Amino acid sequence: MPETNDRTHVYLGVHVRGPVTIDHERAKTPLEPNDLFFCDPARRHLLRFGEDCQMIFFRVPRCYLGVKESELDRVLGVPVRGGEGLGALVSDFLTALAAKVGFRHSTIGDRRARTAVHLLSVLVMELLEADATDEADDASGTVNEMLSRIRVYIEEHLMDPDLSPESIARAHHISVRYLQKLFQNDGSTVSQWVRQRRLEFCRLELGRSNRRITMAAVAHRWGFSSPSHFSRTFRGAFGMSPSEWQALATSACATTTAGARDERRR
Repeated sequence: MPETNDRTHVYLGVHVRGPVTIDHERAKTPLEPNDLFFCDPARRHLLRFGEDCQMIFFRVPRCYLGVKESELDRVLGVPVRGGEGLGALVSDFLTALAAKVGFRHSTIGDRRARTAVHLLSVLVMELLEADATDEADDASGTVNEMLSRIRVYIEEHLMDPDLSPESIARAHHISVRYLQKLFQNDGSTVSQWVRQRRLEFCRLELGRSNRRITMAAVAHRWGFSSPSHFSRTFRGAFGMSPSEWQALATSACATTTAGARDERRR
């Protein structure tokens, strides 16, 4: 991690070996191998490292996780056990990803990185829901668990053009009416949630500077019925067309790259 605060990224640590303790909310929690936690450089003093300690850190743009800054702050420093549930899946995947250095600048590496972003966004949501559940009764906890499982399923099937409330309800053996009620209690609808997550990953893909991709290809990949429908929906969500966003992101990257070259020349 850098020595100074980085407000554009959050860091995810995966514990490998050695003694590590997290001071979080006046509680000291020792980490076991494969455990995870989100952190930022401004709070590095909350980490206690022992001798012969090894950790893997991943730097993730905050905007890719799909939550508000205030929500993200709630999960910083919260330990996640890497031996069970979603924590185990994320820990194993990221550890394997870090070991495959040769994939970092390849098509398969891009796909794995995108999958990692999916998993981390779901993990953040699960941590937020767990935090809310601590203050609710057992019935609310059951509802949150079901909603979390449904959101994981949606993330895994975002590219499926046949993803719908009916297919989601059928996969979880519940009625469409109950599915809609779950999302309504969370202040949304299942269709709005699917559309927003698809739009966020479309924006991520269009903003990638290492390759050019057409708007139609992105729309088709993420399950939109037509480029025109995608363009209208994208503008409604982000205040600009997909092509305008792509041009803006490319320009920003080119400016950054040119600045880096100038700095190296000096």
